[in-house]
Amino acid sequence: MLYTLLLNTSYFLHIFNLVIFIQSSKIFICREMGNADYSYPSENVECSHRVAIPPPQPFTKSFANNLKETFFPDDPLRQFKNQPLSTKLKLGVQYVFPIFEWGPRYSLSFFKSDLIAGITIASLAIPQGISYAKLANLPPILGLYSSFIPPLVYALMGSSRDLAVGTVAVASLLTASMLGKEVDATENPSLYLHLAFTACFFAGVLQASLGIFRLGFIVDFLSHATIVGFMAGAATVVCLQQLKGILGLEHFTRSTDLISVMRSVFSQTHEWRWESAVLGCVFLFYLLVARYCSTKRPKLFWISAMAPLTSVILGSILVYFTHAEKHGVQVIGHLKKGLNPISITHLAFGGEYMSTALKTGIVTGVIALAEGIAVGRSFSMFKNYHIDGNKEMIAFGMMNIAGSFTSCYLTTGPFSRSAVNFNAGCKTAVSNIVMAIAVMLTLLFLTPVFHYTPIVVLSAIIISAMLGLIDYNAAIHLWNIDKYDFVVCMGAYLGVVFGSVEIGLVVAVMLSVLRVLLFITRPKTVVLGNIPDSRIYRSVDQYPNANNVPGILILEIDAPIYFANSNYLRERITRWIDEEEDRIKTSGESSLQYVILDMGAVGNIDTSGISMFEEIKKTLDRRGLKLVLANPGGEVIKKLNKAKFIDALGQEWIYLTVGEAVGACNFMLHTYKPKSTTDQSEPWSNDSSNV
Repeated sequence: MLYTLLLNTSYFLHIFNLVIFIQSSKIFICREMGNADYSYPSENVECSHRVAIPPPQPFTKSFANNLKETFFPDDPLRQFKNQPLSTKLKLGVQYVFPIFEWGPRYSLSFFKSDLIAGITIASLAIPQGISYAKLANLPPILGLYSSFIPPLVYALMGSSRDLAVGTVAVASLLTASMLGKEVDATENPSLYLHLAFTACFFAGVLQASLGIFRLGFIVDFLSHATIVGFMAGAATVVCLQQLKGILGLEHFTRSTDLISVMRSVFSQTHEWRWESAVLGCVFLFYLLVARYCSTKRPKLFWISAMAPLTSVILGSILVYFTHAEKHGVQVIGHLKKGLNPISITHLAFGGEYMSTALKTGIVTGVIALAEGIAVGRSFSMFKNYHIDGNKEMIAFGMMNIAGSFTSCYLTTGPFSRSAVNFNAGCKTAVSNIVMAIAVMLTLLFLTPVFHYTPIVVLSAIIISAMLGLIDYNAAIHLWNIDKYDFVVCMGAYLGVVFGSVEIGLVVAVMLSVLRVLLFITRPKTVVLGNIPDSRIYRSVDQYPNANNVPGILILEIDAPIYFANSNYLRERITRWIDEEEDRIKTSGESSLQYVILDMGAVGNIDTSGISMFEEIKKTLDRRGLKLVLANPGGEVIKKLNKAKFIDALGQEWIYLTVGEAVGACNFMLHTYKPKSTTDQSEPWSNDSSNV
């Protein structure tokens, strides 16, 4: 009696264990017994899902979709769909000229704010425009010309409410250094001037073309780290160049690197003018104090904004009454009255110097575009509105093309002027119109006032503005977050300071591209483990409590697979397998049988990547291991299917999730005993009769 009871109890325990095992392996059973067509009687059974292959699309439709995603991710034509012709024309005009969109809603309260902001930035634009024109080795009046026509064009076509248009120090320095290598502005001022107009035209054409053809992503190669280092280096070089004005030197090197500038300064100690140096230091101190006050108390922004114009007025009065120009203090001299003369006939489209103007236009155009869009986006985030990068490129391009026709050189949206515009409470781009009108009045009536403006004051204004571009806090931030970004930043900075502006730019772009190539050619692969009490699988490095699954190696590929990284991935996956087998031998765990590749992050694959998978499968077959894929994307599974790799691998070894793949592999590990690794035939049978 007791024997019979024990026998029955043992029997029922076996039945109970079998039921538990079948429940734990239900995913694989459901898959093998007909996949999605098999109906399991229990409501709680979770069947694995077949990985779907996207239906084929006509080549023209697929090509059109890819083209749209590449060049029109924001779908700018969406607003024109299902609209009558009159509405489409209205929307088209508003798209090209945003002023017609917000103009009808403009109010008197907005105008009061824009009037104050416009007058404030005009007080900064006038002395800065004269200073930056001198930095570019151009007649000072061109700085005022460039603050009149371009802001009007941008007010019509720009989408930023806060950007204040004008000349910038970096573009001025680039113009001087690149054109100055071919033409001496002192010996041949007419040719130099014409080349500056031509470079501005080419820059405008480039900027407008990038916007029209939706190629703004090219500017993205100038990363944040690149811009931080490049701007700091350019600011350092600009400050060094101003030693000529501070010390009252008449002859100075045209090179921009640190060594050449220092050699030029200290080789002319006998020509230093102490009167000029004292005057420059006094005004520089005043400008820095005014800026410090505005930084500490943002409501006092107007102190810093008015300081440059105040310096020009005080400096001019001082020189006029003391006749300091007779004692080594250089002055601007005569500035002719009148608005911008037409310069379209002066564009140098032929001759030996056209290539120089073209190269200068491309380099300065890209830098000005990157700075202007970055500044516009920065201030738009504060006011929670969106600016269209491609529309901004078109606006920048058109204002520089118009500027090249009207005696202007390159303009963009400088940070210092835009910050003043923002702090002054501007509401719309009308502040640019107010600034342009103020500059126009200056050109018509007030240019003789600047005759006695000392050059040393302009140098002090430039140095004060440039010190704000040396953002050492941003460099420290880069070091704390990403060391490679810090290397890119310092590469750009050192390239500009010890080489030239062009060399620094090339070094920075090359380092940024190198990083992109490293990301592509050396994608990250990690081992995944099971989070306890869950069916979640995560990196064992990120989650130390994640457990390895006995007999199974789970790897995650964290990038698209292309020809550039396929060989690396093949070698890296093989090394992961070798390391796992060595670990198993050391720990005495069960032997490795399955390799699961989580492909959730693999957005695309090319033929080289498919060949890599074929090689990995052959390698694993020779070693008696089974390759399993989990969560392949639509584009990936479609190409694997076309390449017949799915047929070679077997549809039953492709799973929707890592959890389903692990469940199936666990079932096989407990059900079948793999053949010897010396047997080259298929070690697992897919015969449904064995299930």
